[in-house]
Amino acid sequence: MIAVYAQSFDGVWLGVACAQRQIVASSFGRTQQTTINNILCNLPFNMPFQVFPESNAFAKTALETIKSIYDGQNISPNFPLAMSRLPIYTQKVLKATAQIPVGYVTFYGLIAKAVGGGPRAVGNIMANNPFAPIIPCHRVVKADFTLGGYGMGLKTKVEILSREKRGFSNPKKLDLNGQRLEVYPVEYVLRNLA
Repeated sequence: MIAVYAQSFDGVWLGVACAQRQIVASSFGRTQQTTINNILCNLPFNMPFQVFPESNAFAKTALETIKSIYDGQNISPNFPLAMSRLPIYTQKVLKATAQIPVGYVTFYGLIAKAVGGGPRAVGNIMANNPFAPIIPCHRVVKADFTLGGYGMGLKTKVEILSREKRGFSNPKKLDLNGQRLEVYPVEYVLRNLA
C-alpha cells in the first residue's frame, strides 16, 4: 500500500507518497488539499493508498528534505524514487533533470538533445513531473531564458529560482552518460525577468 503524507512548513504544504521506503510521488502547494490532490494524480491507478495524518520516520525525513529543496538549499536527496512504472523516455528525462545543480538552469531543448526526443516532449514530462521538487523541473526554462511553464505557477517558479541563485557567472557542461548537458547560471533567467 502507498502511504500519503502532507505537512505544513512555514505556510507551504509539502507532500510525499511512500511505498516500501521508496518515494512514489512528491509535491507541494499552498493548501493541504492541493498538495494531496497533486500527489494522488501521480499515483499508479492500480495500487491502494491511504492518507495518514502523521508522518512515519521515512516520510518525515523526506518532507524535511523537500522543504530544504523548496527553500533553495543545496541538498542532494538520496531517496530511491519509484520510477520503474514510468516509460523509459520519461525516466531518461527525469534522470537528466535531476542532474541540474542548484544555481543553474537548462533548456527543454538541451535536455532533449542529451537524451533524445524533442523539446515539447521534455516540456510535457516536466509538466507531469511526479517528483517535484526532488526532480527540479523548476530549473528547466525556454532557450531565450524565459520561464516556460510551471504547474505551481510562474510566480512560484521565480520564487524558487531566486532562492537558488548562487552568484555563478559562467555556463558549464555536465556529462550524462557520454552526452553533454549545458547548464546556465540562474542569474541569466532572473536578469531576463528584470
